Amino acid sequence: MKNLRWLAGLFGAAAIWLLLYNNLEQFADLLLQIIGFTRATAFGEALHFFVYEVPKVLLLLTGVVFVMGVVHTFISAERTRAMLSGKRTGVGNVMAATLGIVTPFCSCSAVPLFIGFLQAGVPLGVTFSFLISAPMINEVALALLFGMFGWKVALFYMSMGLAVAIVAGLIIGKLNMEHYLEEWVQKLQENKISAEADGEVISWPLRLREGVSHVREIVGKVWLYIVLGVGLGAGIHGYVPENFMASLMGKSVWWSVPVAVLIGVPMYSNAAGILPVVQALLGKGAALGTVMAFMMSVIALSAPEMIILRKVLKPQLIAVFAGVVATGIMLVGFVFNAVL
Repeated sequence: MKNLRWLAGLFGAAAIWLLLYNNLEQFADLLLQIIGFTRATAFGEALHFFVYEVPKVLLLLTGVVFVMGVVHTFISAERTRAMLSGKRTGVGNVMAATLGIVTPFCSCSAVPLFIGFLQAGVPLGVTFSFLISAPMINEVALALLFGMFGWKVALFYMSMGLAVAIVAGLIIGKLNMEHYLEEWVQKLQENKISAEADGEVISWPLRLREGVSHVREIVGKVWLYIVLGVGLGAGIHGYVPENFMASLMGKSVWWSVPVAVLIGVPMYSNAAGILPVVQALLGKGAALGTVMAFMMSVIALSAPEMIILRKVLKPQLIAVFAGVVATGIMLVGFVFNAVL
């Protein structure tokens, strides 16, 4: 009986979600009409973008995070560490990068799990494949890319992001830079622990409850980033001239990709916060590869992440990590511009 109540509630929530998502455009149009604005003006266009995009991004995020919250009840951190420890170079990098897709971490919150991997004896290059993949191509980023730009862009982004994470991890692993870990981390590796996955069986109501808890935790943390990101995107969408963006970030400007990466690194946001900005830039004539490189650098190479990593890694290893990943991101930007 309890299972049936949870199932009925799930179907009811899904129906409401679909109803809201399919009528966002009409809601935005109606609101503009009520308050007396038109999309023919810069302010009206910016307001329409804001009113439409905020609930759209929040609904997409809520749906995906709920589903992944349920999925995570099948995949614990202990199982993940046990799965990766002892894997040889190459196989471990592919597994770690793939696992990053189903972990909803920003670049900063992925660092504690990165330390846990090292403690469990996971090779350094493999841990870096996870650290790069987790913020850059997690399920939130892919769901929002799919909702905004379609499956081709989302799939290509995932493929290129995985390639960057795997190759960068392989390169760092081949450089044998374990001695550039901070001493306390090296001691953790010397006294590594092996975590065993527990065999606890979880009922479906508990799994669904975990999905709801996941939504509260993650959406509660990122909603402000979403509002701020959409607000910035709305300003770009309504007020920034198309010719300006095309001249600064268009395909014809060869230096636009490295400049976009350099601009993105000092910034800090997550996929939910930066994607509305990306959408607005594209609407103003920016090249897809250039804005994808900008997005990747913001969420995978943020300045706060570097500060946190300094507690774990020595400056030489941080520099190698940032340089290898930045080079990979720039190549992704050029490939995107050439192909799409």
